[in-house]
Amino acid sequence: MESIKWIELLSYTLPAIITGIVAYSFFHLHHKGLEDRRKHLMRKALQKESLPIRLQAYERMVLYLERINPAKLLIRVAPYSDDKNAYENQLIQQIEQEFEHNLTQQIYITEECWTVISTAKNTIIQSIRKSNMSDRVDTSHKLREVILSDLLDKQSPSYVAISYLKFEVIQMMS
Repeated sequence: MESIKWIELLSYTLPAIITGIVAYSFFHLHHKGLEDRRKHLMRKALQKESLPIRLQAYERMVLYLERINPAKLLIRVAPYSDDKNAYENQLIQQIEQEFEHNLTQQIYITEECWTVISTAKNTIIQSIRKSNMSDRVDTSHKLREVILSDLLDKQSPSYVAISYLKFEVIQMMS
């Protein structure tokens, strides 16, 4: 008799427990779906707000690369004396100051893009140093000529980096 009561009690509680577990799992899945949807909508709204900031960062980095392009840099930064080493330092200092001014832009652009920009900067600096060590250079004016003549032989690292930035912006917009 006692076992019959246990079986009867179990026959009532077992379906209630199973129904409760099923209801809990459906409620949990529904709540998780709502949470995921809310996160997706928030991410989408943030992306809408951040897109103009990111595009502005890319614009600033293109401007930076244009400003450190040796052809434009040499026009903008004239030598103060005939000392070739002083002029080399002046050019490199100008490039570094521009770079430091734009350091915060790396937050808004991809790591690969920042690496391309840094590589372009370092390549330009290395090119200036290499030109200054040339036997053909004895004055700052001659250094300008050598740097410009070297540019005629190959594409500027600035233009290569700008092409990469344009590619990334196109990818970001599509």
